[in-house]
Amino acid sequence: MNRQTDLFSQTNDRHRNWLPYDGTVHYYGRLLSKAQADHYLARLLETIEWRNDEAVIFGKKIITKRKVAWYGNAPYEYTYSNTTKRALHWTADLLELKALLEKATGERFNSCLLNLYHSGEEGMAWHSDGETDLQKDGTIGSLSFGAERKFAFKHKQSKEKVALVLEHGSLLVMKDATQTHWLHRLPPTKKISVPRVNLTFRSMVES
Repeated sequence: MNRQTDLFSQTNDRHRNWLPYDGTVHYYGRLLSKAQADHYLARLLETIEWRNDEAVIFGKKIITKRKVAWYGNAPYEYTYSNTTKRALHWTADLLELKALLEKATGERFNSCLLNLYHSGEEGMAWHSDGETDLQKDGTIGSLSFGAERKFAFKHKQSKEKVALVLEHGSLLVMKDATQTHWLHRLPPTKKISVPRVNLTFRSMVES
């Protein structure tokens, strides 16, 4: 069973759990006004130290068109897709957005992974954020700027799917057992030609 929705039918009740079982996903809708979201989008595109993402798959090094950046309270090391990244020190804009998320959610975050999708043709395949560097069942706060894109979840066993549209300046929160039982992805589309920047605030295990 697929629980599909779109921008015109979805409601942004931040207390609603979008997952039917085995996890918790809340969509807050737009946390920022359009003017504020436009401001941060421009700042992030200009000031973040973007790099093409790298992955090692079946021993072969892959470099993506999508760009990434990794920031945090300390030079944390984060390993995924068989590559390791070291966190940069927060920018002023990221600290402002972190404080906004922490106030909205009541959670605390110590790092942020950023993704830059230049157009709708760039996306993200099915995956879960279950790396051992992350706090198990920890909260991930996802801020979206720019192009409004469909975001989908798929249960690892039942294959049930849930989808929603992430708006410019909006917040999505994933927590509890979501990463254990659900995959998520950003499907590519040829209908979108403008960029999207996504910030996923998270908590690393501190040694």
